[in-house]
Amino acid sequence: MIRIPLLLALGLATMTASAQDARTALVIHGGAGVIERRALSVEDERAVRRDLDRALDAGNRVLKRGGSALDAVTASIGVLEESPWFNAGKGAVFNAAGGHELDASIMEGHTRRAGAVAGLSTVRSPIRLARAVMEHSPHVMMAGAGAEAFADTRSEIARVRPDWFDTDRRRDQLEQARKREKAGQAALSTTYFGTVGAVALDQQGHIAAATSTGGMTNKRYGRVGDAPIIGAGNWADDRCGVSGTGWGEFYIRAAVAHDICARVAYRGDTLAVAADAVVNGEVVKLGGDGGAIALDRDGNIAMPFNTSGMYRGWIKPDGSRGTAVFRDEG
Repeated sequence: MIRIPLLLALGLATMTASAQDARTALVIHGGAGVIERRALSVEDERAVRRDLDRALDAGNRVLKRGGSALDAVTASIGVLEESPWFNAGKGAVFNAAGGHELDASIMEGHTRRAGAVAGLSTVRSPIRLARAVMEHSPHVMMAGAGAEAFADTRSEIARVRPDWFDTDRRRDQLEQARKREKAGQAALSTTYFGTVGAVALDQQGHIAAATSTGGMTNKRYGRVGDAPIIGAGNWADDRCGVSGTGWGEFYIRAAVAHDICARVAYRGDTLAVAADAVVNGEVVKLGGDGGAIALDRDGNIAMPFNTSGMYRGWIKPDGSRGTAVFRDEG
């Protein structure tokens, strides 16, 4: 008989229990805006939910095998960037010139490392380039031609022709926006904010957050919104992570993502109270709208929004999961 020393046996039991007790969580969004049942066919809604589930599966696989929150959010966002249903990557909206300008950011909470990119037109996965900026450069943000030149130095970053991002649905949205503008309506009015985001908690208790977007339909003059701005559309620290989706100008002015986590850290607010106060309080007071996803180190999830819908999905620490689109869903 092989005898295992008592202390070693106790140590192995403790390690096994710790691995079993390690709790992970993941929350994603595919944008907030005017998303109404009458405007979304059954087939389209099914396709959206399928891709949300695919993104959850990709991130959750990383977490369940003991991978990092950083890898999990990268995996989830990568799926959403490949879907034409969301305003990021393949589904990016058109700018006023009929092209695409994509932005993204990523942040690791316990180290405060961050990377961001803006104004991309030929990088297939902006979130992967944002991560490369974080891990392989001394900088936090790169933009435009400089960011794409940096992409050329990284063999893992795929490049595509600018028209790879074109979709008929986004072109129709551009034409509608041009008609509204010609009729004298607000140039920045929109019915849908399609930014995508993910926040994850891994088995080590670390948090990471990521956000990726194609911006606003018919945007002009190299406009950059909140998605690539650390503290505005994306933030993670050792207590809390946030990804925002909404009218970026207001999210920048309110420093939405950081403000939510600051209320948790400095005032002791619960995640739900902090997220609601910022998204449904500060943003609205300034005249903006949108939503956010947030996750804390205890695995609590918040998903406030003040529009008619927000594409969202979650996997809680107990393993329960779901997707939702409309306001009256769980």
